[in-house]
Parts: sequence; structure tokens; C-alpha cells
Amino acid sequence: MDIDDCSISSIYFYGVAKMTYNWCHGPKCHAYTTQSRVRGSKGNKVLRTIKIKETNWNKDNIFKYFCNQNCLYNFLHKHLEEVARIAPRREPLETPIKDPVKNENNYWNRWTIAKKEVDNV
Repeated sequence: MDIDDCSISSIYFYGVAKMTYNWCHGPKCHAYTTQSRVRGSKGNKVLRTIKIKETNWNKDNIFKYFCNQNCLYNFLHKHLEEVARIAPRREPLETPIKDPVKNENNYWNRWTIAKKEVDNV
């Protein structure tokens, strides 16, 4: 296990758990002009991709790889075809429902749609 690997959940080094970080995967993250991205010494400043700390809040969701929705959507726009090819959908999915019932007592005359219970025995 490499200590520099930022994608593993935790690293134990001499019995002490080290924090896990991921670099934001947004393709333009390093180009946004925010104070939090400025790094370097005087005369050698750069805008750097944000480092994301893995916490209990983000450990099981997509935001352990993206610093915000802007970076997430930029990544999806850039890699949309590759993402869709991971699990292509060849047929539509369907959920069995009961016949819809119109609720005429409601101001908007909304329809009530109830799912059918599926017996998988």
C-alpha cells in the first residue's frame, strides 16, 4: 500500500490513522480564481485544484471526488459518453402500478398513482 495513494479510505502509519484526501476531479477546478486555490510563494503563485478531505459526510457520496457541483457537472460534460458506456441502458425500466385515480376533491384535480406490490416468492 502506497502512502501517497489518495484514494484509499485510511492509512495507518506507525499505528496512527492518517487523514484521507482526494484531489477534485473537476477538469477546470485549477482555473477558478478563488482565494482558496491560490498557492505558492511571492512571485510564484499558482491556482491549484482543491484538496478534499474525506469525512463521514462525504465518504459514501460523489462529493469526496468533487469540491462543488460546478466541478461535478464540468466533469460529466467532458466525460459524458465514457460514463454512459460503463453501464449502457438497452431497454427501458418499468415499475408496475395500479390504475391511476383522479382525485376530484383536490383543488388541482391531481392523480393518485400507487405502485403495485410485487410478490417475489
